[in-house]
Amino acid sequence: MAKLKVNSAVVKKNAALCKKRKIVIPTFTQMKDSGRIPDKIKTALKPVGLWDIDPVNLFRINWHNDVKTGLFGGVNYLEIPKEITGIEARVIGLVGKYFPTGAHKVGAAFGCLAPRLVTGEFDAVDQKAVWPSTGNYCRGGAFDSALLGTTAVAILPEGMSKERFTWLKSIGAEVIATPGTESNVKEIYDKCWEIKKTRKDCVVFNQFEEFGNPTWHYHVTGSALEEAFNAIKGPKSRLAAFTSATGSAGTIAAGDYLKKKFPGMKITASEALQCPTILMNGFGEHRIEGIGDKHIPWVHNVRNTDVVTAIDDEACMRIVRLFNDPEGQKVLAHYGVKKEVLEQLNLLGISGVSNMLSAIKTAKYYELGSDDVVLTVFTDSMELYGSRLKELEAEHGKYTRENALIDMERRLLGQTTDYMKELNYYDRKAVHNFKYFTWVEQQGRTSEELRKLWDPAFWDETFAKVGEYDRLIEEFNREVGIL
Repeated sequence: MAKLKVNSAVVKKNAALCKKRKIVIPTFTQMKDSGRIPDKIKTALKPVGLWDIDPVNLFRINWHNDVKTGLFGGVNYLEIPKEITGIEARVIGLVGKYFPTGAHKVGAAFGCLAPRLVTGEFDAVDQKAVWPSTGNYCRGGAFDSALLGTTAVAILPEGMSKERFTWLKSIGAEVIATPGTESNVKEIYDKCWEIKKTRKDCVVFNQFEEFGNPTWHYHVTGSALEEAFNAIKGPKSRLAAFTSATGSAGTIAAGDYLKKKFPGMKITASEALQCPTILMNGFGEHRIEGIGDKHIPWVHNVRNTDVVTAIDDEACMRIVRLFNDPEGQKVLAHYGVKKEVLEQLNLLGISGVSNMLSAIKTAKYYELGSDDVVLTVFTDSMELYGSRLKELEAEHGKYTRENALIDMERRLLGQTTDYMKELNYYDRKAVHNFKYFTWVEQQGRTSEELRKLWDPAFWDETFAKVGEYDRLIEEFNREVGIL
């Protein structure tokens, strides 16, 4: 593996900035294993709130935050019981709410920023960080930037939830709203090109093509999923599948990690039925915030994707009402859902519900049983979508018991295996080739680079770079001198 190029002069500037702001950069290993975090850091964390703009919160970019103690514990996960799923297979989802900013995307943002910070590819003193996103990634990037004292430039579609815009402005980010909604990624790319051409003080951290995004998820999210499986498994348990929305193709890279450990398991890519890009080269608008679409991300290792499901956004919007409205909770209790589960259903944001439905469809397609486990990720919580619930009530009226019964039977227990496809070798190759039209024709990549992405060795080498990143982070921290 080629050694990473380092701009020593810029690294020294970045280290001086971090020393001034008392910033220590966590390694990927420490985010994967909180037991590796120094005691000095743990002591500093105790009085700091989870969302506080405090540099020590970089060490809370992991799946093990214990909100009761302020330190770390077991991996945060939630099991969705069969009274809700209607299947015998167990559905386990990692919980993203307990990250700083309330969403796991802060990890993907760190995965893109940290390598550039410690190699000197990004000058945190004289340059601004641009975070193009359809949702939580730009929030994570703005959070990381605020810790550095660097102005973040957040780019996201104007149709995203009000909570996103309000928080971004409160943290001091420059906010650029592009036309459209969730699936309007092309408009975001156009704005990035405009910034590259006109603003020399900016560096674009594009999650859709930055390999730091899937690298972070491969090592940190993949390991956390394995830990969750080991925590709940019985003597006959089998890890059958992992489901994830494609989005920027960061989270789904955790499936690549799991396949190394459990070669027989399946990876299911999930997208919106209203924009079924992988399923049928489709396009359109949808309401499952945070999952992108209309193109295949450069960093999606599609050769490893076994299945694609398309989830109706109407089902997601109805289920978030079912899960969060008092009438819905009464109906769920009537179906046997326990109180402790009801109290945690708000941990699933809109895309979390979509991932859950994808897990249900996968389990039904493969006729999975009680010994089978399907893993997924609940990327954020309903804390970020309160305005959407108000909009739904304004549009459809008060949620009733009749609404809840219909949604329970039709949208949950009535889930079927329609709008999904098992991908053979040439199906995957076709999805891979579809990248050409976005990335080679529009975004300046080459055909040779695209061909390299089909080689499994490319991905092994890419994910193995984390060891070099950690070495450089440790050197950087020694230069900073705080520890």
